[in-house]
Order: sequence, then structure tokens, then C-alpha cells
Amino acid sequence: MPALLLDSVTKDFGEKRAVDDLSFAVRDGEVFGFLGGNGAGKTTSLRMVLDIIRPTSGRIEILGRTPGRENSADLGFLPEERGLYRTMTALDTITYFGRLKGMTRNDARREGRALLDRFGLGGSANTKIDKLSKGMAQKVQLATAIVNAPRLLILDEPFSGLDPVNQGLLEDEIKRLSRQGATIVFSTHVMQHAERLCDRLLLLAQGRKAFEGTQDAARATLPARLTILSRTTPAGLPGVVAVTEHGGQDGWTEWGVSLAPGADPGDLLQVCTERGFALRRFEQSRPSLHDVFLHIVGGEEGRA
Repeated sequence: MPALLLDSVTKDFGEKRAVDDLSFAVRDGEVFGFLGGNGAGKTTSLRMVLDIIRPTSGRIEILGRTPGRENSADLGFLPEERGLYRTMTALDTITYFGRLKGMTRNDARREGRALLDRFGLGGSANTKIDKLSKGMAQKVQLATAIVNAPRLLILDEPFSGLDPVNQGLLEDEIKRLSRQGATIVFSTHVMQHAERLCDRLLLLAQGRKAFEGTQDAARATLPARLTILSRTTPAGLPGVVAVTEHGGQDGWTEWGVSLAPGADPGDLLQVCTERGFALRRFEQSRPSLHDVFLHIVGGEEGRA
């Protein structure tokens, strides 16, 4: 049973279709990246998962159940638009959210203190939110999302507005919760975070799924790119579709080489060996998720 399932989910706002026939499944215990540009439909999709808004059509299951308040004990949510009760103390805020998720007051306070200590805020437990720095308040907000040790944690643009130190803290927490068995879904338009964290990912464009799978499968959608140092041009070799000269010396030239979709660099290396094609360097470049995103989604603009 998947931790999260969307089956042909559509959401219309009047004449505007924000999510269009979206289907995907998140496996139990994985870190799943929900990626897309601004306005691609990520937040709308997550709000439907959380039962904040209802789909126009389609089916959603969370841990085998339909969305609703009965899931609150097993869920954690960090919204993109952060907001805490400014006159409450840090510890009281975390305790309050823990109680909303079915925890006893004592359990919520105990876990809240442990989280504040881990985040370096143990000395600020009784400080009101409006007296904390922005970075400190963001740590408290994260603590409210994970105080109940959720089975499914949903993070909507969680790195937005965080400084590099707090971005690292959040990445560490995602890894820690994943090691403990939590399923984590996070939306982002910053590919570097997904590259470091995701087991699998989905690319969303204009409310529709453009890709779902592993990072390796995503990268395989791009033609292979190589750097070759040789005495003669590799143009015309099997599978080579484009060659760019990068300079050279002593009779050797460095070439940027693009292969045809589906062409195997290993096959090209074998041909070079069989033909006695002199090589000093044969290196495959690993495309980034940013490259993949541009290749699959391109410049399409999403709809909110």
C-alpha cells in the first residue's frame, strides 16, 4: 500500500484548471520530490492531499484512508506561507500543535523540548515568537511539523526563505526522519535540494505530470554528453550527433560530444578501440536535475 496515492485528480477554479488529471504514488518510507516551477500546481495538489481543498474529480488516499482529520496523528505539514501565534512561547507553540495531532500535553512538551534542544533553541523555550529572530521562528515552525513523529511528512517549498545554515538543518532533519521510517513528500523549484535528498521525483508542468521516476531515469531522458581528448574529430562516429571543439595542444584536441537519444557511450568507446581511434580522455558528463527539468519541462509557465 502506498503512503500517498493520487488517481486522476483534477482541480478547477472556475474556468481555470490548476491540476489536470494527476496520478502518482509515493511508496512507504521514501523521500519523494514534487518538483515544478512557480504556479505549476504543487501547492494546490498538496492542499488537496491535506483536505484543505477538495478535488473537482479523482481519488486521493493517505496511508490507505481518504483525506480528513482522522489522519492528523500520522501527518506533519510545513506550509510555504509560514505563520505562528506571535504571542505564544516557542515551547507552548510546539505543544499546541502536538495536542492538535492527538498527543498528550506531557508528551508534546517533552518532545518539544527535545526538538528545541536539537535545534539550538533550548534557552529560548519560554521566549515569545515575536521576540525570536526569523531564523529561530522558522526552526520552531519546523518543530511544529514534526513534533508528532509523523508517518507522512509533507513540506511545501520548505527551503523558501531559509538561510544556508537553516537549509542544512532542514536537509539533516529530512534525512533523519527518513532513516526513522517516515515517508516525506516535499515540493520545490530548487533542483539542488531534490538532487541531494530524493529517492524518486515527479516533475509537474501546467498542472500535469511530465515525469515520475528515479533520478537516474530522469537523467536518462537527456542525450549523453561526453568530453573527448583525441587527435582527430569524433564527428561521424556512430551515435555522435554534435561536436564542439574546446581547444587543445600538442596535436590533441578536446571535444564536447553529444550522442543521439538512447546511444550508449560504452558502445562508442568500443568503436574507438576497435578502429584505433587515439584517445587520451573519454569522460561522460552527469546531467544535473536542473538540466533535466529544463529538458522535460522547458520554459512552460504553470498555472496556479
